[in-house]
Amino acid sequence: MATHKHQIVVIGGGTGGIMIAAQLLRARKGLDVAIIEPSEYHYYQPAWTLVGAGLMSKQATIKKEKKVMPKKATWIKDYVETIDPDAMTVTLRSGDTVEYEYLIVTPGLEINLDLIEGLKDTMGKNGVCSNYIDPEYTWEVLKNFQGGTALFTQPATPIKCPGAPQKIMYLTADHFKRHGLKDKSTVVFATPGTVIFGTEPFKTELNRYVHEVYDIPHRFGYKLVKVDGKNKEAHYERLPLPEGRTDYVHNDDTNRAGFKGYYMEDGKRVEFEEKNEPLDNLPAGARFVIKFDMMHLAPPQMAPAWFQKTKLANQDGPDKGWMAVHKNTLQSRFYKNVFGAGDVTDLPTARTGAAIRKQAPVLVKNLLDVMDGKDAAYEGYNGYSSCPLVVAHNKMLLAEFKYNNIRSSDPLLSKFFDTGKASYPMWLLKRYGLPFLYWHAMLKGYNF
Repeated sequence: MATHKHQIVVIGGGTGGIMIAAQLLRARKGLDVAIIEPSEYHYYQPAWTLVGAGLMSKQATIKKEKKVMPKKATWIKDYVETIDPDAMTVTLRSGDTVEYEYLIVTPGLEINLDLIEGLKDTMGKNGVCSNYIDPEYTWEVLKNFQGGTALFTQPATPIKCPGAPQKIMYLTADHFKRHGLKDKSTVVFATPGTVIFGTEPFKTELNRYVHEVYDIPHRFGYKLVKVDGKNKEAHYERLPLPEGRTDYVHNDDTNRAGFKGYYMEDGKRVEFEEKNEPLDNLPAGARFVIKFDMMHLAPPQMAPAWFQKTKLANQDGPDKGWMAVHKNTLQSRFYKNVFGAGDVTDLPTARTGAAIRKQAPVLVKNLLDVMDGKDAAYEGYNGYSSCPLVVAHNKMLLAEFKYNNIRSSDPLLSKFFDTGKASYPMWLLKRYGLPFLYWHAMLKGYNF
């Protein structure tokens, strides 16, 4: 066992860790920055939606980690076991200890299939797929699909890139139209959420695709609790809708999907048919069952298990387990020499790479100010995030927003394009522009 000492330690060599480290090294010469990252490869995961739809190869989304590691940073290739922010140390799986003066926490989040009954046993087979895990299997399922019900769903946990479960749904519906499968197939969207999207005008445009372009039945307030891969059934519990709303079923006037449900009474299973109005008399625990031929889902996600046990995590409340940071400065709410960014934080905004792009320069400025004996007073992060929502094989809209679901579109792009409408130029941005900017600007530490 050895002890390493570094001025600044970054946990995580994903988008956030690499970008922030690179910006620090550009901002001030002579900094001693170490990055703890165990992975051999670095993935551009935003493109996995396109991989799952057969529009891009997975290989094009992969580079070796050493290729993206800032040259002046020290790479510690190991796993983190825990952080002791009082002793200012990080313990590694190898048993080594890393001492720091300043810490940046960007480990991302982790997938936990055990949070949904049966999911671990069927993921990657029986037509159950996820672009978050294996987009190549998604494409295998899609290209072999001959008709039936294609179900798209997501868990009740926070997830990275909340728009991703919808993107592959639109691309699947587009694939069916282009390959003569539309009349043989029903595309269904079931979500624990209550709206298709929270910010206008993107909400209206996406609803147009759901209702008019693809005619997709969808269900609000449906919490996925079990996946029976062998029988190809997804089991849901109905969540209460806000403000007395009763519109659980949308765009399905004829109930053509024919979903059914059941509940237990005196030890016996009582079955019922799902209707187009809420079944208010159902007992607690009643389940809705959606039969599927293909099922794509965002898997349940959480802050890394090891991180949840540290003093940097919220220990109670709705954000329990996530890193407690000031939502505008990104400084830890508990330790002044610690900052966090990206998916692990409790920031009330969407977890996307675009969010990190705006978080990084704010974090860097505040950290350098703290190093200079000042306060982390720059409240420069306003919750910006964005979701490039691909709605067809050649169309995309760019949903940009900040805290409280307020639109925050790029002023330069907006001069030339209506980013709230799906278009071919926006598709070109998604397919070619954003990957280029990721590899050659974001990860190099350029602030734009």
